[in-house]
Amino acid sequence: MPGLRLVSSLLLSLLVAPALADSLQENMRDLHSRFSLALYQSLSAGQNRTNLVLSPLSVALSLGLLQLGARGNTLAQLEGTLGYSVREPHVRDFLFLSRSSLNSSEGVKLLQTCSLLVQSSVQVQPDFLHSAAAWFSANVVQANFSQTTGRELRERKHDERKHDEPWASSGGGGSSSGELSGSGDPQAPDAPWWPARAQMALVNMVSFRGAWQKQFVFTHTQNLPFQLADGSAIKVPMMHQASDVRYGQFRASSEQRYTVLELPYLGRALSLQLVLPSDRRTPLWALEAQLGPRQLWAWDAGLRRTRMDIFIPRFKMQNRFNLRSVLPAMGIADALDPTAADFSRISDEGLYVSDAFHDARMEVTEGGTKAAAATAMVLLKRSRAPVFKADRPFLFLLRQSKTGSVLFMGRVMNPVTQSS
Repeated sequence: MPGLRLVSSLLLSLLVAPALADSLQENMRDLHSRFSLALYQSLSAGQNRTNLVLSPLSVALSLGLLQLGARGNTLAQLEGTLGYSVREPHVRDFLFLSRSSLNSSEGVKLLQTCSLLVQSSVQVQPDFLHSAAAWFSANVVQANFSQTTGRELRERKHDERKHDEPWASSGGGGSSSGELSGSGDPQAPDAPWWPARAQMALVNMVSFRGAWQKQFVFTHTQNLPFQLADGSAIKVPMMHQASDVRYGQFRASSEQRYTVLELPYLGRALSLQLVLPSDRRTPLWALEAQLGPRQLWAWDAGLRRTRMDIFIPRFKMQNRFNLRSVLPAMGIADALDPTAADFSRISDEGLYVSDAFHDARMEVTEGGTKAAAATAMVLLKRSRAPVFKADRPFLFLLRQSKTGSVLFMGRVMNPVTQSS
């Protein structure tokens, strides 16, 4: 009987361990979704008529890196805003899974880099450097902030990376492979990212390049109407394809109906989800305000494969944000306060976060390539299949299939206007 109990205990532990791991991963997925949507809603407030793109993943990784160097209330606020501590084993497993399950396809590339730029006079705690390298693959760069601007650093890093990554081409033409040309990184700003008196900068970059699982044909793109938020209409290059995709119709808490379309990239590890109010009279902001993790979970469970005619505008946008006003509203105040910040795990020199910038850009074209401005006028047969036509403002989320992580998120209010 003791032997039987031992065997039963072993079997139970084998059954419980995977279930516990799955539960922890689901919890991480929920926390990341909450943070992504909270960040989006904070940045989009008061900008209801402008295009918007951001990378919740990049901001979350940067805040996670700050956790490694924080103590006391500064650490508690960073953990409270993200909803987790990066020192927890299951959190590190989630971050590792997010990185390791990508780039499995020839036409998809995701690059995440983390650098610690340190003024030569600053003494950094060895434990912090070790943890940053082990958990975030961070590399240390000696910098002279009085002489080096953000643009110079970005260009230098890009030149170094070109030798190791042939896909990070700086060419401007299209390619037959369907990969997005250009570096894939947010463009460097014209002004320095940091003041001359800076002591350290934690720089996280996330760049993505992916070809569609089924590419749009360039000659099927037409100039078609797109209804703006004020009710007026403009002509935009509208891509088209008939394809089997995952699609669903949903209802928000206010009974407003909306539709979700999912377009996978090669390998299906990542996809772009487009969210469109069903009623043309429903403003996009009314739907944005109601989005929560529950909706994202509903999409994952409720999307069904459907043969559809798909119309999506070609668009390109870029945004730069200063997060100084956003982070306190989300619960991170002490980190930006010179008198309250506690980053003694990084250095004993009284560091605090003086500036927090976020750059992001996104371009969607027929095959993931940078397309020319020419548009072919093509007569298409009318189809009896359902139609998803993004001919008015819509949301988009670039998500990882396995973890649900939101890499990029934004909205298109005017496809032919590039945000600043």
